[in-house]
Amino acid sequence: MAGRDLRALFSSNDRSVSTTEAFTNRQAQWELVAAALAEHMARVAGPGFDVEDLEAPRDNVLVFHGIGGIGKTTLSRKLEAALGRAEHRPAQWGEPAWPATARILPVRIDLSHSAGGDFEHLVLTIRAALAVIGRPLPAFDLALRRYWEHQHPGEPLEDYLQRGGLAARFGKAMPQQMQSALADVAQALLLPGTVGTAAGALVGSLTRALRERRQTVRALADCFRLADLLEAEPDLDALSFYPHLLAWELDRLPESKKVTSVILLDTFEDVGDRTHRDLERLIQRVVWLMPNCFFIVTGRSRLQWAEPALQGQLDYTGPTTWPGLAIASRPGTVPHARGILPGTAPVRDRQVLVGDFAPEDCDDYLARRLETDGTPLIPPPVREVITRRSHGLPLYLDLSVMRFLELRRTGRTPEPADFEHDFGALIARTLADLTPDERHLLRSVSLLDAFDTTLATQTAGLTHQAAARRLIERPFVSENPFGLWPYYLHGLIRSTLRGADDHTDDRWTPADWQAAAVRALAALGEQWTAGPERDRLLLVGCLRQGLALARDFRLELGWLTDAAWAYVSDSVWEPVTPPSRDGHGAGAGVETAAEALAELLSTLARRQHEHRSLTADRLTALTTAGLLPAGLQEMAVYYLAKAQRDLGRSADSRRGMQYVADAGGRLAPAARRGLAHLARLAGDFPTAHAVVPTLGWPGRQHRVDGDIWWPHGDMHRAATAYEAARAEAEQHGVAGERATSQAQRAFALAFTDPALADEELDLAQQLLTGLDLRATTLTTKIAALVRDAGTHHDLPGRADVLRAEIRTAGLRAPEAALDLALAFHHAVREDSPNSAAVAERLEQLAGGDYAYYADIAGFMTGRPAPATSARWIEDEETVRTRWQQLVAARRALTRR
Repeated sequence: MAGRDLRALFSSNDRSVSTTEAFTNRQAQWELVAAALAEHMARVAGPGFDVEDLEAPRDNVLVFHGIGGIGKTTLSRKLEAALGRAEHRPAQWGEPAWPATARILPVRIDLSHSAGGDFEHLVLTIRAALAVIGRPLPAFDLALRRYWEHQHPGEPLEDYLQRGGLAARFGKAMPQQMQSALADVAQALLLPGTVGTAAGALVGSLTRALRERRQTVRALADCFRLADLLEAEPDLDALSFYPHLLAWELDRLPESKKVTSVILLDTFEDVGDRTHRDLERLIQRVVWLMPNCFFIVTGRSRLQWAEPALQGQLDYTGPTTWPGLAIASRPGTVPHARGILPGTAPVRDRQVLVGDFAPEDCDDYLARRLETDGTPLIPPPVREVITRRSHGLPLYLDLSVMRFLELRRTGRTPEPADFEHDFGALIARTLADLTPDERHLLRSVSLLDAFDTTLATQTAGLTHQAAARRLIERPFVSENPFGLWPYYLHGLIRSTLRGADDHTDDRWTPADWQAAAVRALAALGEQWTAGPERDRLLLVGCLRQGLALARDFRLELGWLTDAAWAYVSDSVWEPVTPPSRDGHGAGAGVETAAEALAELLSTLARRQHEHRSLTADRLTALTTAGLLPAGLQEMAVYYLAKAQRDLGRSADSRRGMQYVADAGGRLAPAARRGLAHLARLAGDFPTAHAVVPTLGWPGRQHRVDGDIWWPHGDMHRAATAYEAARAEAEQHGVAGERATSQAQRAFALAFTDPALADEELDLAQQLLTGLDLRATTLTTKIAALVRDAGTHHDLPGRADVLRAEIRTAGLRAPEAALDLALAFHHAVREDSPNSAAVAERLEQLAGGDYAYYADIAGFMTGRPAPATSARWIEDEETVRTRWQQLVAARRALTRR
């Protein structure tokens, strides 16, 4: 039900603005309530239900929990209205599952400190609401009257109800019903006086009558615990057991008066904390002792009643006692605003996280909140920015509405840029019910994308994990059980903690944030160095978080240097860096070594998805800046040289490779391999072959050997070398090299044995699973074309599609190999015109490198050619003969 938003109303002089307190759809929560309440009503109406059974498990409570500002109170109010009157139920919520004749009596109780309520107020509110039944509840009324006279001598209960607002809310029928109950009991006991008789005088007589089982009080004698309650000292502890009498009275009502009481307890986080549970214990008794009433609890945290460890702090604990509360999932895994709907299945999980609004719900809220002549006052571009920044948190939407009105008061029209804004009020709301250690810990973990209790504790500089264990139970901490670190903060809470002006008493100074960042980086380094060797997931996770910290807080690289080398050594290339803080392009604003390293690793990962010229430009900017330490500078130069080689800039590539090789650092063997590749591309096979024995495993000796022999047409020797390279990579646990060697083996064998190549390609694709190796993936696709050469009519069309992909990547070597595959196909099919066209394209592509590819195309067709541009290891006629034999063998295979 929408009402007037008074804050918005008093924020503008514009009388045309309609300020509606909009309620955005919470259909999933309503369906959970409807299903659980229907189950409750069926259970209470069943033949086996006994309201006085104090040992049976309880399933009469449903909990909605979530972060501050998520809309729990609004949901509680809406549920009260919808349960009370059908016309207040939104049409999209649908019809409830209980009979239309069922009489629901909702009563909402605000437990917040600001509401000023206490346990007495809670009990009196429930009783006052039940006055609508229209008859006394003598067992409870007598006990309550006795308690009141004892605890509040001289203060009429009627005056308290008037002052507390209960008389205005529920009417004045309750005191009259209580007086009637006392009069009826006095008359039954034949005592002098009726209405004016004090409760204290009645209790002794009634208790004796109950003990003696007199017929005059037989109506109350069936409540066999009544006498004990009347004899007990009428203090607050006794009052907490009186709801049992209410439940008994409700159970014995005639059918015409039957009601199902739904008690909504809002702001439950204000009941107490994890140490002081006195009030929580009293309220839990009410829930336990009234099994025929349904309770809907809303608060920031889930109820812990099902945890056996609370035995002694609360009266009724454990999973058997509260089966629905024991099934509660971790935050982040239970139904959200548009979560899993229960349908007709039993509602087993009674603890539900109130999730963020979906984007369309945010826009709907903002559109309906402020209107002028029926038109949304907040324009769509502004609503879009607010929705994006809100992360679905209703409180952020509400604060943005007030900011919109505030900006209008200044005389200008609010623009989207005005709402790229964090609200410090969110911090105060979030920190309100946290202990000092939890507040300190929360700020600390806001530096992290994800964390576990150990990482959180070390980042906060605490000596114990108790605060971290408490914090992860808070609703603004979600869990991904499959993540490396399972816990993460709500996105808006995290960004606000780090970005908004914090005016809380214990706010952090810049030095505090810097110290926490240093601790966080050190803790991540400890986890990586102490973790299992070659744990790729841990390496990438630590790099991602560590690079962001070092970049944002200008920290020394430390362990990040070794981690960067470990990252590149596997040639897997997962994304490791967060987006640029300022949103500028790659390389912009790089001023520190940490920023340079983040940019370097980011560039190496992105090169698998963009044109090599972009990679070369970024790496050129980095190497020119000179911000990296010597070893990492060599890394940047080496990969720049690789990019230049891919682009056909062989002279530049050779200079870079020679620089790295001469430096003698970690990449010197790889640079010598690069020089061998450059010699091979230029057709200088003897020079490349002479380098092979010096390379060893660091220089990928066997793969380089295979790269030399397949152009010679010796596919068996090349495949053997690639197999040795794959085995060596397996031995060293380098997944990228293993996949690359296998792809090259499949390519070589595709020329000789299509069936065997098919198996080798399957293995290559398996080894590529989970890796991000663009060039190697292209190799497998070219190998598939070679495998199908001469047998598939659609092969040129497939080649055209693949050529477009290769050119998008900006890679020359795969395009040369692709044309060689086409040359093989046309030679097998004796298609002279197309063979000539491919040879001509290869000659144009060469430009100094890959010139021998055109020679090989001529070898395949037997076309006479002048002396080739290559310096072969063997004589040219041997090479020519091998390629002609490969074509002849495939041609014979196609004619079978």
